[in-house]
Amino acid sequence: MSKETIATKAKIVDDVAERLQNATSAIVVDYRGLTVAEVTDLRKQLRDAGVSMSVIKNKILTRAADKAGYEDLKDIFNGPTAVAFSDEDAIAPAKILKKFADAHDALEIKGGMVEGKTASIEEINTFATLPSREDLLSMLASALSDPMRKIARAVKAVADKGEGDAA
Repeated sequence: MSKETIATKAKIVDDVAERLQNATSAIVVDYRGLTVAEVTDLRKQLRDAGVSMSVIKNKILTRAADKAGYEDLKDIFNGPTAVAFSDEDAIAPAKILKKFADAHDALEIKGGMVEGKTASIEEINTFATLPSREDLLSMLASALSDPMRKIARAVKAVADKGEGDAA
């Protein structure tokens, strides 16, 4: 192999390792058996959620995982492999891929990384069932504001009762 080829491959490994380190999540899937139309549809759904999916050679993924500190992922890099990277919403790829895999038997989730930790298939499926970040924040805001509403109602009731006694 020429020095240029080795340098090019080393650069690709560095780029993939950097993507792994910068990603909030990276979900590894086997896409074998999907039609071109199905893969295109999946990529569109992922892209709309700010997630990118790349087909990467297993040797490159193995070396990049070593370099990025995700040695536990090396066992799942076999067969045709695609990786869905998300830099923002950690559970978006899990949600989309799980929903797509439920509708298309050919797509198989192999595992991945979420928030810097290696995640098994079961953990990824659990993440896929969680509400979105916005929904969770909305639930938290509602839970925090509910006691304040109750206090406001109690104060108003006392004030109303005080006005009734004065009349």
